[in-house]
Amino acid sequence: MKPIYLDHAASTPVHPEVAKVMYNMLLEQYGNASSVHTFGRSAKKIVNGARDTIAGFLGCAPDEWVFTSGGTESDNLALFGAAAATTEKGKHIITTAIEHHAVQHTCEELEKQGYDVTYLPVDSTGLVSLSDVAAALRDDTVLISVMFANNEVGTVEPIEEIGRLAAERGILFHVDAVQALGMIPITLRELPVDYMSFSAHKINGPQGIGGLYVRRGAPLHSRQHGGLQERGRRAGTESLASTAGFAKAVELAVQGLHGRQDKALELRNVLLQELNSRIGRQNYVINGNEQHFLPGILNVSFPGARTDVMLMNLDMERIAAASGSACTSGSLEVSHVLQAMNLPEEVLDSAIRFSTGLGNTNEEIKLVAEKVETILRRLRSVD
Repeated sequence: MKPIYLDHAASTPVHPEVAKVMYNMLLEQYGNASSVHTFGRSAKKIVNGARDTIAGFLGCAPDEWVFTSGGTESDNLALFGAAAATTEKGKHIITTAIEHHAVQHTCEELEKQGYDVTYLPVDSTGLVSLSDVAAALRDDTVLISVMFANNEVGTVEPIEEIGRLAAERGILFHVDAVQALGMIPITLRELPVDYMSFSAHKINGPQGIGGLYVRRGAPLHSRQHGGLQERGRRAGTESLASTAGFAKAVELAVQGLHGRQDKALELRNVLLQELNSRIGRQNYVINGNEQHFLPGILNVSFPGARTDVMLMNLDMERIAAASGSACTSGSLEVSHVLQAMNLPEEVLDSAIRFSTGLGNTNEEIKLVAEKVETILRRLRSVD
């Protein structure tokens, strides 16, 4: 049986057109974009071309785009950079209890530096309340950070409403859009957002490169020092192949957005229909919001079948899925996202995340449902 990859929320296969662009770049270009000779000018043209392409497809000015090493660095740069630039205004930050660790751990570090961070609760579907955001606002609030769509359960947050609320109070607003790009239409100039984080390897681009949108006029202190690359906001020699590959991936993702949405929703529906038919709707729980969600992420709990055991059995069947859990020092740690949603213990302990993308077919999904049924029968017979 051919392996079935259902962990696209973690990382995606590189699109052949992206790989082709990168391969040609690796062979043909090796100058440093900061050099003034012919090779350097050629390299600079590639970086600027990639920046122009991405800015054009995401609806921002080229000088509002900063290349980074990925989503984590983009989140770190936005939070640390915005906080450092607004210290005189206050030291209160608002975020949610379900943010990616790149935001959560950064906020925890800022707390050590004297900042006061409010972690807003979410409901049982992972949705944050606009009224909770409003109630948390203080005179010394300088930054709000809320993800566009959750990486574990796929819930889409009310970004525009939160952004307008922040703008009315003159508070900076950061959004982690790593999972949203390529699945939700994004036109940056039309969104009330000051900073937005992206990553290439979530949209069939290369690993190791990302980007941060910084609205023109939004303050940002650099966290990486050395050269004057990225208008002094992020030092370091640019990767020509990676920037070009990222630009191609953005182009493909934005131009093919509706097709990606439709296929992801089709695959989701096939899986749910197959599960209903094979194990019955009463024997699994969907974790997340069933109205505001990313169609490519489906988090399902199978009460009675522990997450680690289920994942191991799926892997033995050559099916790659994930959980809302992280393995720390050999012990399974329950997802902070699912905990924040206050789900019952039997749901927390049996959550599996299936995330689809490039290359997945209906036939694969049907086979996955068949294997899930087989595994559950086997586990129950053992019990």
